[in-house]
Amino acid sequence: MPAAVKSQVATDIFNPFETMIDRDQALATLREAVAGADDGELFLERRRSESLVLDDGRIRSAGYDAAEGFGLRAVRGDVAGYAHSTQITEAALKRAAATARLAVGAGGGTLADAPAGTNRQLYTDADPISDASFPAKIETLRQIDDYLRSLDPRVVQVTASLAASLQEVAILRPEGGVTHDIRPMARISIAVIVEREGRRESGHYGGGGRIGLSGLMEPDHWQPIAKEALRVACVNLDAAPAPAGSLDVVLGPGWPGILLHEAVGHGLEGDFNRKKTSAFAGLMGERVAAPGVTVLDDGTIPDRRGSLTVDDEGTASNRNVLIEDGILVGYMQDRQNARLMGVKPTGNGRRESYAHAPMPRMTNTYMLGGHGEPGDLVRSMKDGIWAVGFGGGQVDITSGKFVFSCTEAYRVRDGKIGEPVKGATLIGDGPSALNNVRGIGNDMAMDPGIGNCGKAGQWVPVGVGQPSLLIGGLTIGGVS
Repeated sequence: MPAAVKSQVATDIFNPFETMIDRDQALATLREAVAGADDGELFLERRRSESLVLDDGRIRSAGYDAAEGFGLRAVRGDVAGYAHSTQITEAALKRAAATARLAVGAGGGTLADAPAGTNRQLYTDADPISDASFPAKIETLRQIDDYLRSLDPRVVQVTASLAASLQEVAILRPEGGVTHDIRPMARISIAVIVEREGRRESGHYGGGGRIGLSGLMEPDHWQPIAKEALRVACVNLDAAPAPAGSLDVVLGPGWPGILLHEAVGHGLEGDFNRKKTSAFAGLMGERVAAPGVTVLDDGTIPDRRGSLTVDDEGTASNRNVLIEDGILVGYMQDRQNARLMGVKPTGNGRRESYAHAPMPRMTNTYMLGGHGEPGDLVRSMKDGIWAVGFGGGQVDITSGKFVFSCTEAYRVRDGKIGEPVKGATLIGDGPSALNNVRGIGNDMAMDPGIGNCGKAGQWVPVGVGQPSLLIGGLTIGGVS
């Protein structure tokens, strides 16, 4: 990992003040927009992305997209004015400033201090799209298809995809400082459908991060991913209908942390707690989880999908402890909500693109491991479910209630793992689930780098993780 600061060493860094717009003029226009405001910035972005999808032996889609633009924000109290444009010109900037200025009104605020700088660099600044040739990408996808079909004659369909992107941002503050960040992303995804005696089942797996694409294209990397997708599909061929009722559940490590992300993480974002619409609002310093439960949001893990050198307001990302040994000790904050709540920003101000205003968002959210042996957690269950993989879910932030579907799960009776089950959904609420944690494994793991998070119509890449967890008395939706 390079030790130098990206904004100092990258020769191809996105610098619109050299090629598109005069910096002094941009700064003067921004200052006019935020005069009398509490905060504001000019966010400039250039993004390129490429995706290739092979489906059933044929290239189904091959796409390339390029976009650039700016967003200008002026903040006063709990109101923000935001305007954006795909044209990075002086005229467009002045129109945006006039629009954002409407939220400030007569003004009277005191401009918040600028974010502190950082010399840290968490990921490469190389373009992953140019990491491999187009023919090599196509050939890799065809090799994945051939490989899976050679492993098992029951394979009837393979869908494989490669995706890469490079986001370059520049954030101009009213004080005159500019923060740059170059953010690569690469991902491989493999789905397989198997058929036996007329029954079809599917499995899916993938991985990636803020890394180059060529490493994901090596057989030593994609073959284990392909085998895992096939394994899950074959397991589900033998799955019986899931039971229904209140049962103990052991969640596997890694990707099942998506339940933690949705059922707990969103409830710990600053805006929901400032507005008192979260199940955790007003509980700072109180016990909200069982002893031993420690939850963090950490944007500083090198090369991880959810990591950021700086967030989309220019604040350096942090390792933020949210719940410590069951006690609520922190929320995730952007600059606006942190100021209104009288605390410091935590580096969680994120936006999908220049066309979106920032808000508190997760980065890599996970629970620390404990001392329990994962096998002992399963053996301790009289009657329950061992949930290894998860699909989609829904969460109500105010109540914390969630519904999640399992993609791989097994019935456990008298401590012994039995048949796989299909159609299991986990139903509960975040606070109750946290307080009903009865065992924490020593096998904490992060997900393989596949997560996306949606909030208020905005999507951002995230990471999740956890150890094996024994949770008592979750409601299982299945077949009674």
